[in-house]
Amino acid sequence: MEDYRTETYGDRIADLPVEGSFTLVYAVFNTFFSLLTQDAQVRCFQAVADRLAPGGAFALELLVPDPTLHPGGQSIRTRHLGLDLVRFDLALHDPVAQRVDFQNVLLAADGARLMPGSVRYAWPSELDLMARLAGMALRERWGGWRREPYTGSTSGLYVAVYEHAGGAAS
Repeated sequence: MEDYRTETYGDRIADLPVEGSFTLVYAVFNTFFSLLTQDAQVRCFQAVADRLAPGGAFALELLVPDPTLHPGGQSIRTRHLGLDLVRFDLALHDPVAQRVDFQNVLLAADGARLMPGSVRYAWPSELDLMARLAGMALRERWGGWRREPYTGSTSGLYVAVYEHAGGAAS
């Protein structure tokens, strides 16, 4: 049986296969975490740094990792329970690889639907290091798009904005 998790569209975006320079590169809704290895995430930071125009920014919207969501390395959660539809989510967590493989399951009168996925999460400090390796630095970190304060694990999600170290392209 083929492992659907060996490569995703995320791994293909790591090298940012576009030409030109940009004032803004962004990845929202945890898209960055679709890069399933640390190496792919580091390559993405470098590719973005290579494409940023002077004064440009790399903005990421990400979840704050919460390993307690998967006690014992796994979880099952009921997301919807109705007379015509049931949704539950199953997940396996590998804390060493910082990876969660999941299956969202929909059960309805017309059958079952499986929606698999995987993410490789990274801690904010790890992302800051990836940025530094690419010659970038954190400009701002907010607890959301309204620029609310970032409070760590109580934020749930956050927005990080990176720029070339020193504020200008190299």
